[in-house]
Amino acid sequence: MPKLSQTFDTPTKKILPFILATAIFMQMLDSTILNTSLPSIAKDLNESPLDMQNAIISYVLTLALFMPVSGFLADKFGTRKVFIFAIAIFSLGSAFCAASQSLTQLVISRVVQGIGGSLMTPVGRLALIKTYDKNELVQAMNFAIVPALIGPVLGPLVGGYMVDYLSWHWIFLINIPIGVAGIILSIKHMPEYRSQTIKFDFKGFVIFASASLLLSVSLEWLGNASNITPVLLIFTLGFVMIYYYYRHAKKTDNPIFPLNLFQVRTFRVGILGNLATRLGISSIPLLLPLMIQIAYDKSAVVSGWIVAPMALTAMFGKSFVLKILNTVGYRRTLMGNTFIIGFLICCFAIPGIETNIIWFVPVIAVLGFFNSIQFTAMNTITIADLRSSHTSSGNSLVAVNQQLAIGFGIAFGLIVLKLFEANTMGQTDPHAAFRYTFLVVGLLTILSGFVFRRLHHRDGDNMKTENLH
Repeated sequence: MPKLSQTFDTPTKKILPFILATAIFMQMLDSTILNTSLPSIAKDLNESPLDMQNAIISYVLTLALFMPVSGFLADKFGTRKVFIFAIAIFSLGSAFCAASQSLTQLVISRVVQGIGGSLMTPVGRLALIKTYDKNELVQAMNFAIVPALIGPVLGPLVGGYMVDYLSWHWIFLINIPIGVAGIILSIKHMPEYRSQTIKFDFKGFVIFASASLLLSVSLEWLGNASNITPVLLIFTLGFVMIYYYYRHAKKTDNPIFPLNLFQVRTFRVGILGNLATRLGISSIPLLLPLMIQIAYDKSAVVSGWIVAPMALTAMFGKSFVLKILNTVGYRRTLMGNTFIIGFLICCFAIPGIETNIIWFVPVIAVLGFFNSIQFTAMNTITIADLRSSHTSSGNSLVAVNQQLAIGFGIAFGLIVLKLFEANTMGQTDPHAAFRYTFLVVGLLTILSGFVFRRLHHRDGDNMKTENLH
């Protein structure tokens, strides 16, 4: 784990990364526990495991819909108040999830969780951005993410043991004591930043949220639709709403996401790269546990142990990311790293159904290392050249883009899986459907690496730090 620089000499600078880590920890723990536990929850609720994506996508979509409001609420009411409110709502939603008796109730409870999560991480990250100088920011953000990566380590393991030896309800109840700890830390140490100039583009928010909703719903329905025409109409309407937002933002003084954000090349490339790359990467944490439990007929505990190394090596990767970026630069790091990730995803298609699942462990471990480098590099280059006046809106758009990409990636992965499963070979051999899906997702990820060719060799130099420890 990297050490905080000696320039982080105030209590706020020392504690703030831990506060943000608490928020990310809860979200990462929650999502990774759920991925491992879906087959068990599906059985208890009398649903198919492949139809349980609503429990994941409803949460991700809620994040994407409400994250645009996070910057405005933080500017108006203060980062501390909004952050504490967000953790409280997220914890309450977790309690509702544990009490759910049907898939519908679980989806509604996940929406409540999503409302809290949509404010929690963006507002915490906004406080981090406003507290640290740019040459400290990569190090501080990296430090905040390292403790949070414990979530994906514990998630598959704790989820597996809870499902096999207790019940799936406990995977949500575990968030409540963590949330209480986050609230206590925030009351004492979270800085209270506000903005003197507060305007909220409500019309722009409605247009953008409508576009996000239409695009997400169309992708979700695509996997189950018998008639594709209505789905394509909804998908097209989503792009029409994006164009409508573009027209609105051009003639509005203070749009929720200013168009001149995209005049900053590093921001433009970072947003597009995040969307393209995560479209392939995001389905893997869901597809792997499903394959191990459905195709290989292993328990949730075994699934958890197989997937856990991805998070352990991700923690290890955080210790190297600063040195790699300072030495190689953002352009070469992101291009090469994306190609490697795509190749590793394709490797999941190699083992046959008779192969020992231990074969997956080294591939999963190496993938976690490169994922760690990818996410830190993408997140920091995107905000590298933003002016301070654009920090709130830019930060919110980065968060929204990430969640939409995760939602699209999950939907895309499951659509591809269902298409191959419907094939004759897929019906007789469910493992074959997973193998072909990993090949498609891996090749898509490799192609997404070319997005980063638009970066210049010296992009991100202002984010470099002398202290690599």
